[in-house]
Amino acid sequence: MVVTYRSINKIRFPVYELPSGNWQRTDGLLFLDDKILDDSNMSGDTLGMRRLQTPHKNLFPLKNQVDNLRGVLKSNTKHFIDSNGHAFIYEKSEFCKLKYYRIDKVKQKDTASLLKLTGVKNPFVIPRPPAEEMRYAGVLHFGELPWVLYEYSEDRREDTRRKV
Repeated sequence: MVVTYRSINKIRFPVYELPSGNWQRTDGLLFLDDKILDDSNMSGDTLGMRRLQTPHKNLFPLKNQVDNLRGVLKSNTKHFIDSNGHAFIYEKSEFCKLKYYRIDKVKQKDTASLLKLTGVKNPFVIPRPPAEEMRYAGVLHFGELPWVLYEYSEDRREDTRRKV
């Protein structure tokens, strides 16, 4: 299955990076290079639960977890498996502007923080505040609207574009 930024809502995060797209499904087992990625014969709702329940020992090690769209966009690989056990290829298909804004303030809440940027109307919800020395944030724009918080930087960088 090929996924782009337009269809990423079909994917259940977290996802895990895979080294290749050499997967095949046989008798309820999803293989990658002769090792098992997922055993859909097990009763669990998620990939992790089924991997814990499977009696097979030759499981493919899932090393790198990606928690959100930003992680997928910044990843060097294009092959992933999501928490439902669907292997997919993320295809970057369109360019978006990457603009840098000064960090106005960070407001800490109970379980997250709000990042307010100068020149951006709505704050971004982030899991933790950026490092104290980070004064700028790079934001990907979908058309003209701020879309995804991409990165932090100490100095203002030149506006550019990224393929998403």
